[in-house]
Amino acid sequence: MKARHKRLAFLFVGLGILAAAAVLVFQALGNNMSYFFTPTEVLAGKAPKNHVFRLGGLVKPGSLQRGQKLTATFVITDNHRDVTVRYTGILPDLFAEGQGAIAQGRMNADGVFIADEVLAKHDENYMPPEVAEALKKGHELGKTRRQEAPQP
Repeated sequence: MKARHKRLAFLFVGLGILAAAAVLVFQALGNNMSYFFTPTEVLAGKAPKNHVFRLGGLVKPGSLQRGQKLTATFVITDNHRDVTVRYTGILPDLFAEGQGAIAQGRMNADGVFIADEVLAKHDENYMPPEVAEALKKGHELGKTRRQEAPQP
């Protein structure tokens, strides 16, 4: 085998290894991604059925119920639609009703979001950009529907 052929073979083997590594990295990233959805999007069926995703909005006032063994149930709202969330664990210190929160987990067959992790806003003025945008859209959607409703 000539030196030129050896170099070409080495080049093709190197490109093959690089391509295989790239495929593995992209598969790993794709499996670990969790997308953000609002309650309106979740109830419209836009959220994945058997995949972890993030649900964000405001914790509806009066909805927090603490159960046994660190289980908490609360409602996340975007001021248009509501989704019930069940979480077992210690809630963040800043978690409160009427405040922004993001829960990561999956929907169960009963339509309840089972959270593996709950994140709360971290100071007085901060709200995650996704939550702020979702609330803005929910407010605009509600206002549009009120305007379209027939007036008595």
